[in-house]
Amino acid sequence: MMRELKTFLAVVRYGTFASAGSHIGLTQSAVSAQIQRLEEDLGYPLFDRTGRSATLNAAGKHTVDVAEELLSVYARLADRGGAAEQSGLLRVGSIASAQASFLVSAIQRFRQDAPGWRIRVIPGVSLNLLAQVDSGETDMAVIIKPPFALPAELKWRTLMSEPFVLLVRRELAERPWRSLLKSEPFIRYDRNSFGGRLVDRFLRRIRVTVHDVVELDELQGIVGLVAQGVGVAIVPQAAGLFMPKTVAALSLGEPDFVREVGLVERNSRNQQTAAADFAECIDAVTNARR
Repeated sequence: MMRELKTFLAVVRYGTFASAGSHIGLTQSAVSAQIQRLEEDLGYPLFDRTGRSATLNAAGKHTVDVAEELLSVYARLADRGGAAEQSGLLRVGSIASAQASFLVSAIQRFRQDAPGWRIRVIPGVSLNLLAQVDSGETDMAVIIKPPFALPAELKWRTLMSEPFVLLVRRELAERPWRSLLKSEPFIRYDRNSFGGRLVDRFLRRIRVTVHDVVELDELQGIVGLVAQGVGVAIVPQAAGLFMPKTVAALSLGEPDFVREVGLVERNSRNQQTAAADFAECIDAVTNARR
């Protein structure tokens, strides 16, 4: 709630959600989401909303004084000299494939240098994780690069590029990949995910109609279905993905058909040192694996 209270006081100080967001490094929608969460937690509205405008109401005016007092007390509790820099909680969002691979090494590396810090890994799909970073619910997230421009308040760093391949049962590996796509049942990488959208775009571009039988987001689950003979699938060669001996990965001959995995963070000068250090640990681990 402290984060939401700080955002609330920023709105009071700067007059509008948009102005508050520009000063504290949040989008207007993220500010609105935090204020809504605060109102839900408190059980009453803080603003009278008319169209696009929001005016502080009587309950909101009373809350200002209480919020300032709470944040003042919290600041005193947190002010423990150097110890305040040496402990805390980092909230890191991550897609499943990253959790099973390089994120493990990054956490181990960070813990060696900052043993007082706890890390909470928050699972999810890229779109939801991106929204959580934008709203301030997480400090950073490892996601697939979105097919649209990020808000100015967020920054992106590419960690790795993973080529897409066609997964088939090994006994089918001698057949041309295009023929297999046309004739075999197709296990589709969920189109609600950024990676699944890339697959859908690829199929449209090469003008191949597939026969969908299953659609899911979990890459290891897709591998398992191919191994069981349910169908063929186009997936990225993701870090940490286990390939049984019964499954073959066929090149699609498309060097630019890749899934770009990276780290999205808040573009803020006030980013805590620990978050920046953990981001560097992730960067170092993925660089070593390239």
